[in-house]
Amino acid sequence: MDHFMYRDGALHAEDVPVSEIAASVGAPFYLYSTATLVRHFQLFDQALDGLPHLVCYAMKAASNQAILKTLAAAGAGMDVVSGGEYARAVAAGVPGERIVFSGVGKTHEEIRASLIGGIRQFNVESEPEMAVISEVATSLGLEAPITIRVNPDVDAKTHAKIATGKSENKFGIPISRAREVYAHAADLPGIKVVGIDVHIGSQLTELEPFRLAYLKVAELTEALRADGHEITRLDLGGGLGIPYTRSNEAPPLPTDYGNLIKETVGHLGCEVEIEPGRLIAGNAGILVSRVIYVKQGEDRQFLILDAAMNDLIRPAMYDAHHDIVPVIEPEPGLDQVPYDIVGPVCESGDTFAKGRMMPVLKAGDLVAFRSAGAYGAVMSSEYNTRPLIPEVMVHNDKFAVIRPRPTFDEIINRDTIPEWL
Repeated sequence: MDHFMYRDGALHAEDVPVSEIAASVGAPFYLYSTATLVRHFQLFDQALDGLPHLVCYAMKAASNQAILKTLAAAGAGMDVVSGGEYARAVAAGVPGERIVFSGVGKTHEEIRASLIGGIRQFNVESEPEMAVISEVATSLGLEAPITIRVNPDVDAKTHAKIATGKSENKFGIPISRAREVYAHAADLPGIKVVGIDVHIGSQLTELEPFRLAYLKVAELTEALRADGHEITRLDLGGGLGIPYTRSNEAPPLPTDYGNLIKETVGHLGCEVEIEPGRLIAGNAGILVSRVIYVKQGEDRQFLILDAAMNDLIRPAMYDAHHDIVPVIEPEPGLDQVPYDIVGPVCESGDTFAKGRMMPVLKAGDLVAFRSAGAYGAVMSSEYNTRPLIPEVMVHNDKFAVIRPRPTFDEIINRDTIPEWL
């Protein structure tokens, strides 16, 4: 469920008409619902009720400060994958003990800054990384809490570019070598092993891959404890998918996911951490765009929008589907026509949909891309010198711009001309 709905013939975000925001801000823009963000976080938090746990929002999904502060106030921790994301989390008021640092390429500088600023744990991806954490922590006279990410070789049955738990993926340590690596970690100075980490991919639409991975983690927990390691935390990652279409085939609910966690690892007495991102932010955001032209081609009509692949890369990068709806509600029974929906960037790949059935639209009409809150604004660019589009947040009957659109002068003036020119 989200809080974007038609009311009196017009699409609303909570209690604000989307067209009113467009008139004030200009199109295109991203629009987030506070109520949806909070509700989705609470669904995960409630799903783990009865277990000691922390829900760490995966910031890579959407990392605007307003989103982070909203979720932090609701009780979320943060899962970061870069020094920049760590700085964003801290700036949003999230204490270090609620920040988990993931990712395969943590640098000396990122590790050092996180240790000085405070960190809940590093999710270690490799032995060389573990050695660097030991070195940096020892030089600071500190002890770095770590989990070690194991790769369980489980097929997440998701898009190849977002699968992370198979043996050919770059993530984690093969689970077959885990006991050996944990033994090495126990001998390193400046390191405190606190648990196990696993994450098998994103946009999972069934629970069985999670079950297979978590059963392997449970077995490993028992083996590591038998080896003398104190395993008190299980970081089970994220990855639960969202419905990108309004079909009847919905992914599992957070409650089902929570029950699975309790069934597979609940008996171990560990604190459980999960790192949802897409399911919290995805349906909490839409992309609003205006039709520039309707163009008649040889055998098709093109709907040319003012949003482009630089604003929303997912269709070009992943062949991803987004429902696209008119901001003014079509009348029931109105005829629909097929459109190729495209942007103005000079790439054939700047295509959002082909042959998409839509009500007849004209230049100036507004449309909304649903389920665009995750991996939308954070993956956008200024390709073709197109300004990053505004981000807007709604709370009840109010809205605020939470990232303004830069001017062309601001973009150009970031460049520096060498003295010889």
